[in-house]
Amino acid sequence: MSSRYRKGDKRVAREDYAIVLDFMPEGNPIDPHPPHRSRPIAQAIGDKYFTLLEFYPKPGVSIKQGEKVCVSFRLRELRDKVDFVWGEPIAYDELSGVARSYLPEALRKIVQEKEKVFVTFFNIAAPLTIKLHSLELLPGIGKKTMWTLLEERKKRSFESFEDLKERGKIADPVAVIVDRLLSELKGEERYYLFVNPPPNVKHAVVIGYLQRIYKMLGYS
Repeated sequence: MSSRYRKGDKRVAREDYAIVLDFMPEGNPIDPHPPHRSRPIAQAIGDKYFTLLEFYPKPGVSIKQGEKVCVSFRLRELRDKVDFVWGEPIAYDELSGVARSYLPEALRKIVQEKEKVFVTFFNIAAPLTIKLHSLELLPGIGKKTMWTLLEERKKRSFESFEDLKERGKIADPVAVIVDRLLSELKGEERYYLFVNPPPNVKHAVVIGYLQRIYKMLGYS
């Protein structure tokens, strides 16, 4: 059964660029929408809000896995390879096997490119409740590491992933963020630090750190 997001969802429109996860030149044979089964289609993930989406490439255009393409609704003149972007996001369980396999690598690529954004998260992450801090929601970060991070950022803000490794004692900050993003995209969490939860996730709490950080950094 398809788990499409609710009709009228606008989150796809917030993405200007996306990383291609899978390109199916003959169409997606298991897609519930007939047009998607009979023409070339690609699945991708937005590089700003991590929206999972589908698009039709322009006729005769070749699309490669891992390629960054313009999917913007407001910058249509820059869409040199993308013909039509499906207006609703897709859910994780609608991704092809190829797309799911490549997703962690695509996420790692995006997180590395947005180092400043995610380092800022470590600098501003705040408590969610009296007993739970946002940092504790990251895989592998317990109370001890959380307190180390909080004490170190009091001295001075973290400046890079390397700085987080050295002072924050996190072996691989990028992997920590990627694992959290994957879990949120799969709808496995109660609190959503970065992405919006699938609609089938009940009683989810959306924290919205990405929107806050983009505003802080002056990103459009």
